[in-house]
Amino acid sequence: MSATLILEPPGRCCWNEPVRIAVRGLAPKQRVTLRASLRDEKGALFRAHARYCANARGELDLERAPALGGSFAGLEPMGLLWALEPEKPFWRFLKRDVEIPFVVELEVLDGHDPEPGRLLCQARHERLFLPPGVRRESVRAGRVRATLFLPPGKGPFPGVIDLFGSGGGLCEYRASLLAGHGFAVLALAYFRFEDLPEDLNDVRLEYFEEAADFMLQHPEVKGPSIGLLGFSKGGDLCLSMASFLKGITATVLINACVANTVTPLHYKDMIIPKLVDDLGKVKITKSGFLTFMDTWSNPLEERNHQSLIPLEKAQGPFLFIVGMDDQNWKSEFYAQIASERLQAHGKERPQIICYPETGHCIDPPYFPPSRASVHAVLGEAIFYGGEPKAHSKAQVDAWQQIQTFFRKHLNGKKCVKHSKI
Repeated sequence: MSATLILEPPGRCCWNEPVRIAVRGLAPKQRVTLRASLRDEKGALFRAHARYCANARGELDLERAPALGGSFAGLEPMGLLWALEPEKPFWRFLKRDVEIPFVVELEVLDGHDPEPGRLLCQARHERLFLPPGVRRESVRAGRVRATLFLPPGKGPFPGVIDLFGSGGGLCEYRASLLAGHGFAVLALAYFRFEDLPEDLNDVRLEYFEEAADFMLQHPEVKGPSIGLLGFSKGGDLCLSMASFLKGITATVLINACVANTVTPLHYKDMIIPKLVDDLGKVKITKSGFLTFMDTWSNPLEERNHQSLIPLEKAQGPFLFIVGMDDQNWKSEFYAQIASERLQAHGKERPQIICYPETGHCIDPPYFPPSRASVHAVLGEAIFYGGEPKAHSKAQVDAWQQIQTFFRKHLNGKKCVKHSKI
């Protein structure tokens, strides 16, 4: 009987969905090596492998059989995906075109490393970033440059604006996957895209207000409010939006600061200065990566008081997702500042979820963790932190926490309006 590689679901599924990997037709207790590989849109190769032993019936099921070594060890049914590593050093795993799936090549080879034997069987699996039925619409409305993802079926749907960090450009993969769970999601660019500014030198909140108004007025978006999802620099921008703009009642921050960072933020006749930083405190790890965590001064220092974002003015609750090994921000410290500030103003404490051994870039489930990669703007190899196995588990849980939070707070009830500034 020849070996057969079985995938469930067969053929294809969304990237944030698990796939069951099993092998049938092996010899009893046969030792095998499983390998996974894919190429991104730029041709960069990512690989992972793990060693296994079949059971007495010659069967292998990754949901029951622990890996005996390789790219990971232990019971990790999705390890062949989250453990993918780039062949090219510091090349970040990133989805640039959500309309084209990644194709994962899976192989089963006889024996274990260092020299696994002949190929026993293989299979291909497509991993989608545009879930079935999700509509992708390019948005060029006024100054707004974005992509709107609408779930299948009849709306309106709870709306969310999704912001990424200081790499710039238009990142769609988180928004497209989230739309598959019933949310209308606007992936919003704010620099380094089309006719937007090339650098973060002149950031104006009016631009983000225009994006929020676009969502609040869209017939497929369930009002009277929307949510925000922000990562890194996009996180403090979301905090500013929630604090100064109307119609926002749920805000999720992934490893974000409670002060305005990188560049001053303008809104009408107001300017929020940037948090004081000292690039002379950039550290270099033993592996030669840069880490910026110590370059940021304490937001509570008197010289930074004007940089603190007045999140107590916000209309709705916050969820802070914190990687405890974030090597870019002191994310846990910032979340605690937010909690104390809200309580001091008689507001609801934010929900804070801390993940041990988790780094800066908390992506949707099964994304290979980016422990270090070349920053899109700085052009330097940046250390982001995190232990791959723990980081991967955090991504799975955080993805569910985000959806639960938005479903709870974007329920269509009339929101309370607060005076601003």
